[in-house]
Amino acid sequence: MAEPSTQRHYRAPCPGCGAPVEFRSAQSTHAVCPYCQSTVVRSGEVLSRVGKMAEVFDDHSPLQLMASGRAVLDGREQPFTLIGRLQYKADTGTWTEWNAILEDGTTATLGEDNGGYVFTRPAGPGRELPAPERFRVGATTAINGTPYSVAANVQAHLLSAQGELPKLPPLGQPFAVVELRSEQGEVLSIDYSQSPPRVERGRAVRLEDLRMQGLRKESVKEEKARQFSCPHCGAPVQVALDTTKSLTCPSCASLIDISGGIGGELRHAVQDEPVQPLIPLGSTGRLEGVDWQVVGFQHRMGQEPDDDETFGWDEYLLYHRQRGFAFLVDASDGWSLVRPATGAPKLSANGQSATYLQSTYRLDYQYRAETTYAQGEFYWPVARGQVTQNRDFSGAGGKGRLSMEQTPREITWSVGSLVDSALVAQAFKLEGRKDLFKRDDAAPLASAGTVGSVGCGTVVLVALVLIVLLLLFSRGCSSSCDPQRENCTSSSYRSSGGSFGGWSSGGGHK
Repeated sequence: MAEPSTQRHYRAPCPGCGAPVEFRSAQSTHAVCPYCQSTVVRSGEVLSRVGKMAEVFDDHSPLQLMASGRAVLDGREQPFTLIGRLQYKADTGTWTEWNAILEDGTTATLGEDNGGYVFTRPAGPGRELPAPERFRVGATTAINGTPYSVAANVQAHLLSAQGELPKLPPLGQPFAVVELRSEQGEVLSIDYSQSPPRVERGRAVRLEDLRMQGLRKESVKEEKARQFSCPHCGAPVQVALDTTKSLTCPSCASLIDISGGIGGELRHAVQDEPVQPLIPLGSTGRLEGVDWQVVGFQHRMGQEPDDDETFGWDEYLLYHRQRGFAFLVDASDGWSLVRPATGAPKLSANGQSATYLQSTYRLDYQYRAETTYAQGEFYWPVARGQVTQNRDFSGAGGKGRLSMEQTPREITWSVGSLVDSALVAQAFKLEGRKDLFKRDDAAPLASAGTVGSVGCGTVVLVALVLIVLLLLFSRGCSSSCDPQRENCTSSSYRSSGGSFGGWSSGGGHK
């Protein structure tokens, strides 16, 4: 555990129950008694009880109080210890902010949102900040000379708190949170729960890079505590992840919204046109050196402006305990593994390209996207008919992928790259069905030699490709379709680049 050398601990009895309440940071003004949940305010050497805090809900995060790690700040590595946490809720989802004390006695925040992490420190805005309503989602602004894009502007409220804290918004009272992002990958959060607003700036981090110690061993909810009857057919439905906001019934495929809890009336929608995922839910696959579990699947349809033709693609929601969530996208131009981007790529003046982390991507498609089928669990409330406005970009060489999804409340950027179809089949131990994974990104002529060295083998290969294309074309014109093997809701299946995430309400906040 990282112990700050310049600080002395302050301990005093709780005004509510007499149990010891400890302050490790001189910057902490509030604490929550671990015994009676009293909210305690420190004024000099005196503690005052100002109310009672709601108990934290068990989000089964791998983090916990007194876990420690090491972060690179200002060019050097600093130890830190988690000494408090705040749990927030907005209409876009819930997130947690962990109060961390550094070796030099200052504090920072490790934000946790659906398996993603951002490490931030207090920052001065350099000017008087405008009212939150002046920050329009999608607009640009400058803070201390750095241009930012407004990624989110939501109303949030405090759900609960634990440990010692440098701030404590009134419990349950709404306040504005504005999130800005830069093309260099920076995140700047503006918290309007106090005056003047609290500003923090930082970047996305991974737990393994922080070399965390003292983590919890489990992050999965006990099944018996998260089981309920399907509101449509009455079959038992189990929830595996506590972050789940919606899921499907394994018996009737109804899509159920549990974002309001499972104790009351559950909203559901019957899905009468099932789509069979190529990769079964629950499967585990090894990509980028770690094992991912498939926890969700959705089929989406896209339509470009002034075009009657629609196209479709599939998205698999993957989960890893420390890396959070990622998306494996199956589009006609290939498979890709993508994640939400922390920063905000910079669009060119004509919107035909975008720059992110010194890489330039060109616009391929701009279209309206709609969710038409879902299966499994999701960390945001999924609904049939959900619509976003999307832009897809590709990087140099065609391997890189960048996508923007926009709703009236949020703009979400996702970044990733193409993955060879054979590697996807191998990762999920489906080599016996690898032919079903092949997409347009396959290069059948790549090994045929250079120009001028075309032989009989090449001619035969070209002929086979033409035959396959003719069969695919004739099959696409046919009305026959097997929903157990493919998606039958699309009028065509062309290169879309995917939406690379398909989530706009999971929250990108700290």
